[in-house]
Amino acid sequence: MYKEIYKKIKKYNNIVIARHIGPDPDALASQIALRDSIKLTFPEKKVLAVGSGSSKFSFIGSLDKVEELDNALLIVTDTPDIKRVDGIDLSNFSYKIKIDHHPFIEKFCDIEFIDDSRSSACEIIMDLILNTKLRCNKSIAKTLYTGLVSDSNRFLFNSCTPKTFKLVSEYLSNYKFDISKIYQKLYARPLNEIRLEGYISSNMEVTKNGLGYIKITDKVVKEYGVDAASAGNMVNNYNFIEEVLVWVTMTEDINNDQIRISIRSRGPAVNKVAEKYNGGGHKLASGVKAKTFTEANKLIKDLDRLLEDYNKESE
Repeated sequence: MYKEIYKKIKKYNNIVIARHIGPDPDALASQIALRDSIKLTFPEKKVLAVGSGSSKFSFIGSLDKVEELDNALLIVTDTPDIKRVDGIDLSNFSYKIKIDHHPFIEKFCDIEFIDDSRSSACEIIMDLILNTKLRCNKSIAKTLYTGLVSDSNRFLFNSCTPKTFKLVSEYLSNYKFDISKIYQKLYARPLNEIRLEGYISSNMEVTKNGLGYIKITDKVVKEYGVDAASAGNMVNNYNFIEEVLVWVTMTEDINNDQIRISIRSRGPAVNKVAEKYNGGGHKLASGVKAKTFTEANKLIKDLDRLLEDYNKESE
């Protein structure tokens, strides 16, 4: 499959690389690193990485303005379904490739490289570069490591396999970048976010089945001087509460007229529940954008029932 992807990259002179809306570091890093690798290998090609940016993760690299290109190849990274592709009309492209590590939801590309056993889209791009004639340099290697380490939560998830560590070892050996600086940029946070984390810890509701959840209203977002995206991203800070197997943040996003719901699990697969509410993601890490807290509360009840069944089966 890698060779087929490389052949298409080599064939097309105009290439656009997209990813999902509301980008996280893996989505941004996978598209930016792939763009830079293609440009390094084929300097004559027009290669664009497109989509809405993120000020929080601007250190990962810059994005390009969307341009109408004739006879163009589209590569979509880190995105399982067509409705979440950011910033482009798929019908404008001559050929389309998907590179993703989420469970399959729908086919919308000509080539679909999906491996949901991988830690990240960046891990797949690392492997693609090593198994083709695509070139890499220190900057590209750092970008790929940034996406991988973020999506694996610093190698905490079971999706980190011996192959993951072998790839990381090879890239560190070949390009000798400073990982401490990467961690500083990824995990340094302002004091107001730390204070909001304290609010979440103090106000999280926990059910008898092991579901922890917190409603973060627009009033709370404004009180702590954060944005809705930053508040929702804090879901990853509660992995190790003994009494909690599934935990959820529900954040009111007034600007986009939605409730941003982030779900994490140490036990039952939660992606099917997320898909019921037009969301999705990984088995143990998913997200939903609900219209109201009423809809969000229905999702909470479904997750609690899921946990009740899971606990009975585990007895």
